[in-house]
Amino acid sequence: MDTDDGLDPAVRSILSAARTRAEEGRTGADETNRVAVDPRDLRAAFDRAAADGRVPVIAEIKPTSPTTTGTREDDPVALAEAMVDGGAAALSVLTEPEHFGGSVGTVDNVRDAVDVPVLRKDFIVDERQLDAVESDVVLLIARFVGDDLPDLLAAARDRGFQVLVEVHDRAELATAVDAGATLIGVNNRDLAELDVDLATFESVAPAVPEDVTLIAESGIVSPADVRRMRTAGADALLIGSAIMDGDVRANTHELTRANADHDGTTENDAEKSTDDTDDIDTTEQFI
Repeated sequence: MDTDDGLDPAVRSILSAARTRAEEGRTGADETNRVAVDPRDLRAAFDRAAADGRVPVIAEIKPTSPTTTGTREDDPVALAEAMVDGGAAALSVLTEPEHFGGSVGTVDNVRDAVDVPVLRKDFIVDERQLDAVESDVVLLIARFVGDDLPDLLAAARDRGFQVLVEVHDRAELATAVDAGATLIGVNNRDLAELDVDLATFESVAPAVPEDVTLIAESGIVSPADVRRMRTAGADALLIGSAIMDGDVRANTHELTRANADHDGTTENDAEKSTDDTDDIDTTEQFI
């Protein structure tokens, strides 16, 4: 399976860099480097948020992206603590170094500072990449790992990780379910064109089995978007740019309280809805 077919050039560059790092990581790798994780339960974190009246949100820490001109220099630990204080049920930390300015050390620091589950967000294409750092959850992107998904899923679980498998359409969903995925994220970002369409989640969600925990990813920028994804069947949402843009505590609070604060869709909601996403950084939100 050629996982590069039809990908946007920016995505191909990031995927190529991931493969290079994976190849370099094989040198000198052995069983003594293998991690063993005692994970914080992501589903339980979602349940606690819902019981508290919060929308279950995974808030994402990412310093930069290939299409932004600047880098957010805030202390990642301070950002993480502000997001949790704002109501995030879990956190996502970008560890891709070349294009997103991430590091595995940030995962360690953030996980030590908070008591919620932490997702490691990266382009994992080889089993050895799993041993870079302990996290509660790792991401596998179905499009990128292709036929290796069942083996990588098993390898991650063998180390104790919970695994979020990302899909974009019903064909990838079927592949993920067949591989045994029980945490599935639907990315509203098309990796071929990098355009966002919340209807992507709405088209895939009805085919998801009842026993799967379903997460909506990308393009969620307003309380109206949050409500739309929840109505379509999202058990939780992964939100990055809309939280990182400004006061992260206030942004997290606004989005996690979207249901509680709703008394009808406002004009501002409509204006901020992701039906009109021309001004959203296209690469920031695609993984």
